[in-house]
Amino acid sequence: MSQQGVQEELYVDQYTLGLVGPDQEWAGTVADGGTVTTYTPPGCWGPMVTPSFRGGHEVTRPIRVEGAEVGDAVAIHIRDVEVTSMATSTGSMAEREGAFGDDPFVDHRCPECGTTWPDSVVEGTGEDAIRCAECGANASSFGFEYGYTVAFDHENAVGITLDEEGAHELALDADEVMDIPENARQHPILLYEPDGMPGTLGRLRPFIGNIGTTPPVTMPDSHNAGDFGQNLIGADHDYGVETEADLDLRTDGHMDVPEVRAGATLICPVVVDGGGVYVGDLHANQGDGELSLHTTDVSGTVTMDVEVIEDVDLDGPVLLPNEEDLPFISAPYTDDEVAAGEGLGEEHGVDVDTDAAPIQVIGSGATVNDATQNAFDRAGTLLGMSEGEVRARCTFTGGVQIGRLPGVVQLDMLVPSDVLEESGLDDVTREQYDL
Repeated sequence: MSQQGVQEELYVDQYTLGLVGPDQEWAGTVADGGTVTTYTPPGCWGPMVTPSFRGGHEVTRPIRVEGAEVGDAVAIHIRDVEVTSMATSTGSMAEREGAFGDDPFVDHRCPECGTTWPDSVVEGTGEDAIRCAECGANASSFGFEYGYTVAFDHENAVGITLDEEGAHELALDADEVMDIPENARQHPILLYEPDGMPGTLGRLRPFIGNIGTTPPVTMPDSHNAGDFGQNLIGADHDYGVETEADLDLRTDGHMDVPEVRAGATLICPVVVDGGGVYVGDLHANQGDGELSLHTTDVSGTVTMDVEVIEDVDLDGPVLLPNEEDLPFISAPYTDDEVAAGEGLGEEHGVDVDTDAAPIQVIGSGATVNDATQNAFDRAGTLLGMSEGEVRARCTFTGGVQIGRLPGVVQLDMLVPSDVLEESGLDDVTREQYDL
């Protein structure tokens, strides 16, 4: 599906083979202010066990946004996230010795014949079902350390984990149950039929784990973050880098922040002309930290409006969550709080700045501490503040939340409107929170 011309509404159902970067084929061009709908396959486990993939996700081809130039930002207003899978499997991973070189997410090889990034076929179900098309050996880089299979009740937003019999039944019809899109190239992880902790009930609330703009260099889509990107340093494969500084070219699309869901706005830097917005790695649910490193990967559709913001000094994503997802301390002031604050200011002879809006600056790094420092640096650059002021405002009117261990965070703060206006983010924050 080759998209031609500028479209007010763009539908995308073509994907990369686990890579993001300027050499990926464009999905099409959407108008500034236009709407994009993507139909995305699962991230993580499906691509992880499919040895032809160069990264751990299967994201959409990049979308060009009309008028987006290097130095601008693209505001992605997420309108809807709909899960179309009926079930999935997930859990913590175990690497299979001999099935990869430096990185089990990236440089796959058949442990028997040595073919790199081999094509594969499915034979039966279970963890030995994915076979090298050349020699027939088990070619997958991963199995489960502890895995489970989840069936969804979309109407009531809950899921339950299945026993051995239930997991096997779904594995027999894995593609249809997971709704693997026609153009996707991954094998469905339901084939592995894990059956841990059967009968567990969980709440569902879908979100997007990997969404953002295209980096200026080609890298595995799952490694477009400061923590997963550490695996690229010194790696002896096509996407390896030499130093930590080389990771500064990332755009941190792989966040795994549960608040990146319908109703939120994500503001992303433009570092290649056109922006190159991409979407993937939908999740049915996740607790903060993604403690298993993986969660409930699903197929689904995402509907989003895109808007160019010119001349924004942005080094990484800024998230404007739904107001209900904000921590208590960083929510917009209520009328009663404003009145009380102004009264207190009169009493003490100080002008009180009650015109402020919340933002969350995303930071990433090798550890949570490194990610927080990255967020301090990004916030200071964006807002023209010293690190001391950033730390102070984040302590008094915000905080830090963990998106993913080992190193993705959301740095919360309430920012005065005059500072937001200077940064170029005043209008979009006022729109988000109806201020």
